[in-house]
Amino acid sequence: MSLGLNKIILANASTNTAGAYWQLTTVTANNATVLIPAGTYLAFPTANVTIEAVNAYNATTNVATFVTLIANNTGGVVISDGVNVRANVIVATSTTMILATVNGGQSVSGTYNT
Repeated sequence: MSLGLNKIILANASTNTAGAYWQLTTVTANNATVLIPAGTYLAFPTANVTIEAVNAYNATTNVATFVTLIANNTGGVVISDGVNVRANVIVATSTTMILATVNGGQSVSGTYNT
């Protein structure tokens, strides 16, 4: 997760490497839901996966009601607090969704790398 979107872009940097602009995160589930880690992401279209968020919470029963924000096989921007946003895989086959975020925590290997 990035604290800000301003980044110094390095020429020839690859995804998920020191100095990279994009850092990819994957979310995998099998006919279940999985919470999306806290952060701001670009979600790529993935068949049989919807993105859901908490719409209402019943404090008496401790039950959260989730609603669909991004439909099946549709991409979009996802902002997650790590608790109230989830991916819902609607088939019994293991499915992986790719989320891209601005690199805010990738380790760097040096100060001035070429």
